[in-house]
Amino acid sequence: MNRVIILTAGYGEGHNAAARNLATALDAQGGAGTAEVVDLFALVSPRLNAIARRGYLAMINHTPKLWSAFYSWIDRSRPFPRHLWFLRKELALLRELIAREKPTAICSTYPVYAFLLERLTSEGSLKAPYYNIVTDSISINSLWWLPQCHGWYLPNVESAQIIADAGRDPHRLHTFGFPVQPVFAEQAATLQPPNLATGHNPRILYIVNSGSWHAETTAQLLMAETNWEITCAVGRDIRLRRRLEQLAAHRRTPTTILGWTDQIPQLMMTHHAVVSKAGGATTQEAIAARCPMIVNQIIPGQEEGNYELLRRHDIGGHAPNPMAVVTTLRQGFASGGNLWRNWRRSLDNLARPQAAADIARHILGQPAADSPRPTPESTKPRPLIATSHG
Repeated sequence: MNRVIILTAGYGEGHNAAARNLATALDAQGGAGTAEVVDLFALVSPRLNAIARRGYLAMINHTPKLWSAFYSWIDRSRPFPRHLWFLRKELALLRELIAREKPTAICSTYPVYAFLLERLTSEGSLKAPYYNIVTDSISINSLWWLPQCHGWYLPNVESAQIIADAGRDPHRLHTFGFPVQPVFAEQAATLQPPNLATGHNPRILYIVNSGSWHAETTAQLLMAETNWEITCAVGRDIRLRRRLEQLAAHRRTPTTILGWTDQIPQLMMTHHAVVSKAGGATTQEAIAARCPMIVNQIIPGQEEGNYELLRRHDIGGHAPNPMAVVTTLRQGFASGGNLWRNWRRSLDNLARPQAAADIARHILGQPAADSPRPTPESTKPRPLIATSHG
């Protein structure tokens, strides 16, 4: 029986989302229990890991310039593998896990683990192939490609080009897409936003993230547009939810205020546009849902590449303040939504809602399933294209 270990870490939701979704796909392809998701940092030092996660969130939300400097320093200084001793406990636990579980393959959605896997392979403790599931787009830190591995699974061609340019074998680069939830592929034909051409009101989904700037002001301006249907997902911010519910009570156009919800995929698929920060998971889910994204916040570092991907394909826009959010949406829906339709068509070329299943089949050595959308070959990467930061 195939046994696949998926290594993840709680520093950014994109890593965990990719791990969960890939595990679901592997179990669907190989049978229940095929995949096991493991966070070595949480297992080795749960208390320290919790403190580090809070520090990470505080840094990206409150001191983004400091985080940007730290992210750039890691990219340039390349602290691993020379400082791998710092992760000696994680290395020891991973060695024990491999000896006990005897995996047929290992996947990592967090880049540091590949250094540990490279070390274990060199010492003979790991015989199985291991792969990097890259969760970032374009602004890819060197941590992702410095250690050798048997293959990289990438969300798009532009990101594959970055790693190819770094000198990695193009035949090991597989652009299947970002592993999103299966609902994006399963319900693509049934969950659609209403037709703007028939005069239906635009539907806007606003996802309020932790540390979001001007959240209440943005929601107020969105609700001031009398012919837009608004859905606000505010997470666990109870105070903000109550204030927005009071505002929504005075609107005639349909308005929904949600707390924490697991229905984000369905909401994206039934709304015309989503307003959110350029997080890895959120951006890739919006692409899979073919829901144009208005980016209202970009954390320097990895999120810059997520927005750059949208910019290169002329999808949505960057709106750094609440009024810019409304202005960009107005432009998209003007003249019956002509610009919005262009955004949507561009997303057709990027969307890979079946990515998790394709990656799972490739890892398990199974042939790719027939798909109405173009997908990479099971043994070769898609052609790489030249990229520019100009």
